[in-house]
Amino acid sequence: MGRIDAHLHLWDLARGGYRWLGPHHGRLFRTFEAREAGAELAAAGVDGAILVQAEDTVEDTESMLAVGRAHPWVVGVVGWAPLDRPELAAAEIEQLGAHPLVCGLRHLVHDDPRDDFLTLPSVRASLTTAARAGLAFDVPDAWPRHLEATVELARALPELTVVLDHLGKPPLVDGDSALAVWSRHLRALGGLPNAVAKVSGLRLPGAPYAADALRGVWHDALEAFGPERLMLGSDWPVSTLGGPYSETLAVLDELVGELSADEQSWLRSRSASAAYRLG
Repeated sequence: MGRIDAHLHLWDLARGGYRWLGPHHGRLFRTFEAREAGAELAAAGVDGAILVQAEDTVEDTESMLAVGRAHPWVVGVVGWAPLDRPELAAAEIEQLGAHPLVCGLRHLVHDDPRDDFLTLPSVRASLTTAARAGLAFDVPDAWPRHLEATVELARALPELTVVLDHLGKPPLVDGDSALAVWSRHLRALGGLPNAVAKVSGLRLPGAPYAADALRGVWHDALEAFGPERLMLGSDWPVSTLGGPYSETLAVLDELVGELSADEQSWLRSRSASAAYRLG
């Protein structure tokens, strides 16, 4: 496949849920459906996308799978299972693992009040089950609470593919000392062969979104993971808070365009295909 958007969301407010989403989110507080997403992908020349859960419910996963059945541009689905309840999670993982579109799991750790979520024995047991089913595990917004724990998780479960969303949300506006700590943990994670990362979700409040502004964290990511374990994602529609889909991709394209053709192909599709075992 020529190009994959490795991180895209959909939600339907009429269905309910999405406890994190409210009127204070402005333009995000509306339904974003498959038809709109597909039009954005087509206009930007993106061949397919991975849908990523936006709510910690089975219903959200089922909704994404329904979209996937109806729209061939959906190449994968990162769903949810109750990881802190291993017996229930095992049953859900068995069902999800049998679905050809399901390629991973995610839990909204940044919204979970438990700082130790990724270290819970119940969660580790469930993720072991997920690894046996061939499913990857995404960690969203890991900085600052969960980035070090993500490193520990990947080290403890080498059979599990750990996907760091949004480069862990580098602290672009928190000063050099915070960035140095983020970079240290990122490089530690990159040193583990079962870890991959998404160059996505980098439109951060108060931080400029331009190739030159992101070049430092981009080079850190390249040095930590190499192009073979980095994938590009838009984080649409969250990214629309900062600008249109085409603009989000244009900045990423400027950075990726400085690499060789082979390296670019890894970032544009091959890394996602490998990490999520697509196809």
